[in-house]
Amino acid sequence: MAKVLLLLPAGTYRTSDFMDAAGSLDLDVVVVTDAPASPMADGDTVIEVDFSQPRVAAGKILSALGENPEVAAVVAVDDVGVLTASFTRQLLGLPGNSPEAVAITRDKATMRVRLAEAGVRQPKFRIVGQGPGPGPRTGGEGGGKNSELLVAARSVGYPCVVKPVGLSGSRGVIRVDNPEELTDAADRARAVAATAEAAAGGTGGTSETSTNGSDSVLVVESYVEGAEVAVEGMVDSGVFTPLAVFDKPDASSGPYFEETYYVTPSQMGSDLIDEINRSVAAATSSIGIVEGPVHAEARVDADGNIWILELAARSIGGLCSRSLRFGLGVSLETLILRHALHMPSSDLTRESAASGVLMLPIPAEGILESVDGQDDARSVFGIQSLEITIPPGRMVRPLPDGDRYLGFMFARGASPEAVESTLREAHSRLNVVISPVPTPS
Repeated sequence: MAKVLLLLPAGTYRTSDFMDAAGSLDLDVVVVTDAPASPMADGDTVIEVDFSQPRVAAGKILSALGENPEVAAVVAVDDVGVLTASFTRQLLGLPGNSPEAVAITRDKATMRVRLAEAGVRQPKFRIVGQGPGPGPRTGGEGGGKNSELLVAARSVGYPCVVKPVGLSGSRGVIRVDNPEELTDAADRARAVAATAEAAAGGTGGTSETSTNGSDSVLVVESYVEGAEVAVEGMVDSGVFTPLAVFDKPDASSGPYFEETYYVTPSQMGSDLIDEINRSVAAATSSIGIVEGPVHAEARVDADGNIWILELAARSIGGLCSRSLRFGLGVSLETLILRHALHMPSSDLTRESAASGVLMLPIPAEGILESVDGQDDARSVFGIQSLEITIPPGRMVRPLPDGDRYLGFMFARGASPEAVESTLREAHSRLNVVISPVPTPS
């Protein structure tokens, strides 16, 4: 029985899916987590670490495993654990992505610099608040941070996008259309980053491998108008294989960039899809990702040019992987574990049916009272499942400040158009009731 370390942060949605996949492969699982109260399978070994200190966490894992760890694979399920996983593999002598390469995917400023050096098409950018180091930075004009911001925005042009360097899922990402909006957007982005950094233990999870792991560093980049796609892929010995391309029919034009609908297969033409996959492969190679899952975001402008927006050394987030099945019903988590264990995967072809997921947006800040109409939504033909992941009574906040979705809805159908229509109809039957936060008297 092969032993695998599964890195399961407290905030992950993906514990049950990865544990189910490990069970289907009859693996001996060692759970690495930052919250022992997280749901784990009975009998599994649990090691508690602080993912915000990945090098220290890797050393603690090695000590806990003892003299003969006999670990066959180390798999991080989310962004939070990818650096710890890389350091741990390094200590165990297992193949995989280097900590340096993984750190690039966790730092938007460093990633932009690396992609620029490789000639990958991406938004024009400037880094604000970074100390001495590589990459296009802005110099102040006697006005401190605000002056630096204005120089950066003027350089890339309006509209532009302001984003923190170390967050994912569109947190803190804000479009700015003119200089008057710039300072407020930057202050808000920094506040979101500072909150996330404090929650992660004060490092943002990147400080051991990156010079940009600070809540004050921002990337200011040009806004790219166009259709948006998400690409799921697997890298094996440096060779990128696309697994799925999702269209985002409601891709936002700002000011915030909340994810909603993902539908696959993409309705882009086959030649354009091939070009999108080649662009993601080039970006992956330039960063130095040589093994494991990759999730990328790109936009296609009116001229058919492909712009790489994001690239992560992990699979699709949330519960969205449940929209994907390969071969004879194999889950994405099973493919990831098989790859990590060097087990042959019989078929990487996505199922023939169209599928999609709706990440249910949070419509307002406040206390979640209820989500009404769930049974009615589930009754829509083509809906596979609906999961509300935030219980009533909890405080909810929409993006760019929040870090959770209300839940996930899944559909399958004969075509991408049918799947999108099904999700929209089911969504229209939900009524989210949120009460305002009481004002202290």
